[in-house]
This record gives sequence, structure tokens and C-alpha cells, in this order.
Amino acid sequence: MAFHEVRFPANLSFGSVGGPERRTEIVTLTNGFEERNSPWAHSRRRYDAGVGLRSLDDVERLLAFFEARGGQLHGFRWKDWADYKSCAPSQEVAYEDQLIGHGDGVRRVFQLSKAYVSGGVEYRRPVSKPVAGTVKVGVQGGYQAEAVHWSLDTGAGTVTFVDPPAEGAPITAGFEFDVPVRFDTDRIQVSVQSFQAGEMPQVPVVEVRV
Repeated sequence: MAFHEVRFPANLSFGSVGGPERRTEIVTLTNGFEERNSPWAHSRRRYDAGVGLRSLDDVERLLAFFEARGGQLHGFRWKDWADYKSCAPSQEVAYEDQLIGHGDGVRRVFQLSKAYVSGGVEYRRPVSKPVAGTVKVGVQGGYQAEAVHWSLDTGAGTVTFVDPPAEGAPITAGFEFDVPVRFDTDRIQVSVQSFQAGEMPQVPVVEVRV
């Protein structure tokens, strides 16, 4: 499966319904206690792209995007309006938003990631599809300029430093990011009469591992 580095029209994804999904296996023991386990280290997100359609022109754009991706064949970028920044939605991206690693004097490549913290527990989500032009990086609390101190792979979400950060130096980053997804169907059914009556087609989209 190929991945197309193109974003689903952001104005169509605005208003879509979706979010993270976890897979938990639960076994109830004879004494009534449960054993719970998850085979997934990371959550997987699902969305419905049909909810954001507001006109027949939107439907036409959706169909064009669907055909160009070959249905489920090719992945693409998706903007999750509820979670697309390294900081809170009301804040501006800053280079100290997320701790992405510590230098050891040798390593030059660092993966972007975002931490979700609640009740003293942290989940760190790898970010593989940052938005070009939004990424800011810092080392030891100091701002580092792109193309001078580091370069970005927007297809993998990795930051590569020209010189390896010093041992123990905290590496921080701020960014906007997309979710790598694909259509979760090979069929889109649209009725003009139903659409004009307010009935939206269902267009499921699911996150993919890249």
C-alpha cells in the first residue's frame, strides 16, 4: 500500500465525528475478578468523513479525493480538529511543548511524539506526519533553527540534527500534525435527494500504521 502525502480537505474534515479506539481483551475468572490485556501499544483513530459535507460541491470534492486514492488502496493525511497540536488547542505551538528525548553526544535522529498525561500516568504517541512549516525545536532550553541546526522528514516525523546534541541535553519540539489514515470502505453511496433532505453519506476513515 502506498501513502499519498496529501491532506483530506480540511474544511470537509471540520465537524467530522471520530477519535481514538483501544482494543482490550477481558477474561472474567471463576472468582469474579478480571484479567485485562491490550495487544495494542498505541490507540487507533476512526472518523466519519461524511459528517462534514455541507453542499453538493463538497460531495464532488469527496468523490474526487476518494477516486484519486483508489478507495482503500492508498493512505492520506487527515486533520483531526480536536487534536492536531503539540499544545492545547487554544495555545500557539512553541519549541518547548513536548520532550522528545535526551542527547547522548552520538544520536542525531529523534522521533516527534506527543504525551498524554492524566492521574500521573503518561501515554506517548508517536507523531509521523507533522505539518511542514509548523515544527519548532529546542535543545537545552534554547531555540534551534531549521535548516541550520536540524532538518525534518515530514513523511516519517523525524528530526535530524546537524551535530548530535550533548549528553543529557533535553530535546524539545512543538508542531502541528496530521493523522495517517485510509478510507475504510471501497464504496460511497450518495443520493442527491437524501443529501438535500439532510441525510449525510457514511464515509468511514481509519488510522493506519506507517
